[in-house]
Amino acid sequence: MTHALYLARRAALARLIGPHGVAVLPTAPEQQRNRDADFPFRADSYFYYLSGFTEPKAWLVIRGDGRTTLFCQPKDLEREIWDGFRLGPDAAPEALGVDAAFSVTELDTRLPALLDGCDAVWFPFATHAGLESRVDGWLGKLRSRIRYGTLPPETQRDLCGPLDEMRLIKDAHEQDTMRRAAGISAEAHVRAMRLCSQMLREGKEVREYHLEAELLHEFRRQGSQYPAYGSIVAAGANACVLHYRADAGRVRDGELVLIDAGCELDGYASDITRTFPANGRFSGPQRALYDLVLASQHAAVAATRAGARFTDPHDATVRVLAQGMLDLGLLNKDKVGTLDDVIEKRAYFAFYMHRTGHWLGMDVHDCGSYTEPSEIGQKTERRDALTGETLIDRPARILQSGMVLTIEPGIYVRPAEGVPEAFHHIGIRIEDDAIVTDTGCELISRGVPVDPDAIEALMRD
Repeated sequence: MTHALYLARRAALARLIGPHGVAVLPTAPEQQRNRDADFPFRADSYFYYLSGFTEPKAWLVIRGDGRTTLFCQPKDLEREIWDGFRLGPDAAPEALGVDAAFSVTELDTRLPALLDGCDAVWFPFATHAGLESRVDGWLGKLRSRIRYGTLPPETQRDLCGPLDEMRLIKDAHEQDTMRRAAGISAEAHVRAMRLCSQMLREGKEVREYHLEAELLHEFRRQGSQYPAYGSIVAAGANACVLHYRADAGRVRDGELVLIDAGCELDGYASDITRTFPANGRFSGPQRALYDLVLASQHAAVAATRAGARFTDPHDATVRVLAQGMLDLGLLNKDKVGTLDDVIEKRAYFAFYMHRTGHWLGMDVHDCGSYTEPSEIGQKTERRDALTGETLIDRPARILQSGMVLTIEPGIYVRPAEGVPEAFHHIGIRIEDDAIVTDTGCELISRGVPVDPDAIEALMRD
């Protein structure tokens, strides 16, 4: 991709911070894993969004007049033998479309001059350890020379605000990348499903890490750079642990397997969850709960469209799940009352304790406010039925075309008094990635089936 897209984004940000603002943004720091080994480096999402530059130890400075300065590692042929190619300041302007570039070793020397004459300095609050102190140091140098005519910025502003709003609406390039990421992840899920039933048919021992290996293989085979997050591969009762990580658990004939996994492609995440029978055949109780979760997802999908509220899919999901819990005997009608009582008292929370979705983009839990900006001053108070705490509710975000979110209802049944034993230790979640459109939403992760009959057919093949 050319640098035109990043130029446009920087120009848009310059307009948002105003003609006399200046934005300062570092990339992510390198992280040591142990002794002399580092974790694989990934650029800061904000930084990559504005530059497309993936090297560590880099900074962007964007002034309100649109002029951009990059600070990056200098060329060093000896270090490049060990660590790989560096673009270097001389090549950066043409390669990245920035106006000027300097060695990062000159950052503290040059930054005060770039801040001079601006009325506000913008940087991401609470995201980079020590950044506030660096900014204070640069401003201190300017203030020490006020008698010589310097004009330090009088205001410090959080850069996350305007950048979050920019990133919340995905452009055509971003949507295309996310479709490709979701397609890769869907094929990885298909591969894991098929391997699971095949190994069990052949009498082989199946472990959670066998299925994780299939996911990772397919991610890399199709060119994705990394998993978007730590893969969840949970067999049997492990599926009732929401953030369970793929481990060495035994995958047993007759149990369900929950896989929550997605790749990251060119800086953009995918996030898919499927639950399937290890042997390729749902039992009666498994199918009953699965059908309930799938019906709740259908209701959430129908509620996802431009003009709806972010909370509408969740409310639709809860209503279907709560009624199903009453119908299947997970909740005792004599104790919890009617459907409306279950929802008001949050009696469903014992079996469904998370929200139905989140923003998705460069980060798997992507940035962006969940409160509607045009109604930010409105709020109501209510008493939480479970904790007794007073909660403040603000109007939920109004969905717009181009937003991307997950739709992920679930149900998790742990043994408890009054809970039918046939449902014990069953955990089910179904998650898809959705691009909001004017007429509804586009599910970009359905390359792996959700219909239970289709899942069984896939695993038989």
